[in-house]
Amino acid sequence: MTIQTARLRDPVVRAFVTAVNAHDRDAFQALLAPGATMADDGLDRDLDEWTDREIFSTHGHLEVDNESRGGRAILARYSNDTWGEMRTKWQFTVADDGRISRFETGQA
Repeated sequence: MTIQTARLRDPVVRAFVTAVNAHDRDAFQALLAPGATMADDGLDRDLDEWTDREIFSTHGHLEVDNESRGGRAILARYSNDTWGEMRTKWQFTVADDGRISRFETGQA
């Protein structure tokens, strides 16, 4: 059962999902702490290149099915124009300033 984005527990994760689904690159970038990093399937990736390729240029979209760790970990159906839909896991580390310092994703 999908969790409505507005009902996600963690406000930063809620804003992340909202920005991804709206394809709002500026809002997405504003959520990231300086020097933020990310990994996909356990491998560190260039955050700007990856998000352009996997989210913004391919119409990425998240449908959240489950959340844990107080909302800082989600299971979601992720789709984009390149890969179609897949079940994914996402984990977020949020810095003291309330911005995302790292996120990790991969197939679930």
